[in-house]
Amino acid sequence: MVEYDLTTADRMLKTGRYVYVIFMCHLALEKLLKAFVSAETKKIPPKTHDLIYLLDQGKIQLSKELLDFLGMINNVSIVTRYPEDLSKLVSSYPKIIAGKYLDKTQEIIQCLKQDKRLKK
Repeated sequence: MVEYDLTTADRMLKTGRYVYVIFMCHLALEKLLKAFVSAETKKIPPKTHDLIYLLDQGKIQLSKELLDFLGMINNVSIVTRYPEDLSKLVSSYPKIIAGKYLDKTQEIIQCLKQDKRLKK
């Protein structure tokens, strides 16, 4: 599922739907973090979109750089899900920004996939 969401984000980048790039990046991260929470707690993960909360519940350690990015995409998530002004939102996230979100999301996912808890 995570790879499917990343592929969708990449396709959205190619077609100019930059807000959806960020939305799909957040969704991919959320799903992967929930896998960690499930592995850690042996329970169904909570119904939340809060990546920082999921990171904590999954007992995941990230570098400061990746943690900062996670905080940034976490804050943008609400805006991309429920935009008050779509045209303003679209102008705030041009191709270059959306591409950076996708690149950093892929970096985090590759980092997290190295964790042995996901290989059980």
